Amino acid sequence: MSTLIKGGTVVTAGDTFTADVLVEGEQIAAVGRGLAGDTIIDAAGAYVIPGGIDVHTHLDIPLRSTVSSDDFFTGQRAAAFGGTTMHIDFSIQPKGATLRETVDLWQAKAAGKAVIDYGLHVTVTDMTDAVLAELPQCIAYGAPSIKFLMAYKGVLQVDDTTLFKAMQQAAKHRLLIMVHAENGDAIDVLVNEALAAGQLAPKYHALTRPPELEAEATTRAIRLAEVAGAPLYVVHLTNAGALEAVQMARARGGSGRIFAETCTQYFFFTRDDLDREGFEGAKWVCSPPFRTQSDHAALWDGIADNTLQVVSTDHCSFWFAGGGDGRPAGKELGRASFAQIPNGCPGIEERLMLLYTHGVRAGRISLNRWVELCSTNPAKLFGCYPQKGCVAPGADADLVVWDPEARRTLSAATQRQRTDYTLYEGWEVVGAPRTVLSRGRMLVDDGRWHGEAGAGQFVYRRPFGL
Repeated sequence: MSTLIKGGTVVTAGDTFTADVLVEGEQIAAVGRGLAGDTIIDAAGAYVIPGGIDVHTHLDIPLRSTVSSDDFFTGQRAAAFGGTTMHIDFSIQPKGATLRETVDLWQAKAAGKAVIDYGLHVTVTDMTDAVLAELPQCIAYGAPSIKFLMAYKGVLQVDDTTLFKAMQQAAKHRLLIMVHAENGDAIDVLVNEALAAGQLAPKYHALTRPPELEAEATTRAIRLAEVAGAPLYVVHLTNAGALEAVQMARARGGSGRIFAETCTQYFFFTRDDLDREGFEGAKWVCSPPFRTQSDHAALWDGIADNTLQVVSTDHCSFWFAGGGDGRPAGKELGRASFAQIPNGCPGIEERLMLLYTHGVRAGRISLNRWVELCSTNPAKLFGCYPQKGCVAPGADADLVVWDPEARRTLSAATQRQRTDYTLYEGWEVVGAPRTVLSRGRMLVDDGRWHGEAGAGQFVYRRPFGL
């Protein structure tokens, strides 16, 4: 049985044209005019785009005494309703575990739940000599991107020695190093000073993690990568200073080695949102924190001029009011101190709609750039193009029929993300998915769910640059 998506405007990273898209089995069989198929999906007046790929998510992640509210079923279902058909989650190494055990642990979280395809990064937190020697095996594990955190001192943070040794391995074996770039040592001093002074409200989360410390760590990571000869990907970049560090590195010859992403939420919110009345600001606590409106402008410029290659979400949802009715504990854990608020925000569902509304329709980016940022570049950088991220014969039939005039009001009451709030409560978006396919399987059609738990597959990704 074949499926024909008929009469739509195909939008890729490089082209926009009217064509039919024929799907046979799990793959795209043909793109052209006058094609025939068994089942017809009418795409007249709509765009046909490759499914979104979100390369920065945290599903079912343990944090202190709790766990994030979205698992691999609820988080992926929400992604599909938003037009995302693949994501890459972070498997976080428990202390003493091998990297093989780490990947297996996250594979078990997805087993029987995944509804879209997914990949895994490996976050290294306990770098022994044996783990350093194991790093090249991550290619065989299908997870050739390795993340290190330069923050969260005493918990997840690695030192420069560890980071540099890993970069040397990456340079030899075509691994992509990813960094959370904040100066954790300085942040630790500022946090302890704030706690000692009784400055405990959510707003102090942002005030103890100033943008200069992100810019410094970004610069340091880039320089270490340049010396080691390793490719580097800076995650969730938030501000003009860090952006400038990436710009300078790419200008001096690092355009093929230094990459960076920002996340949807960093275009819209500021540190003032953490100072909302009462405990409301805890909803906006994530790391790095929100910055200023001038940083919003810098980030829009950064995705327009290709300083930033990807927009992801860093989806890490927690209940605002957890700890009861079967819910794991959530943001309420930090009522006594900002330092105890679980860091993270939901967002896997809204990404494509927000960027279409405020990017494409607002004239900040083109349709093609939207597809490039949300699908094609992620596939290319993370080793799954052209299997993913394009509309072409032989590619997986991960496809979205996008209605450019559909209007939706974002709300916690109607979202599919498993949490009790959205940062975008009451916001109207124009442009939304009408139909979503994953490897030719219908997931969403006119707001109705057709997906099946366990149908999503793990994507073994190629080494960097291949």
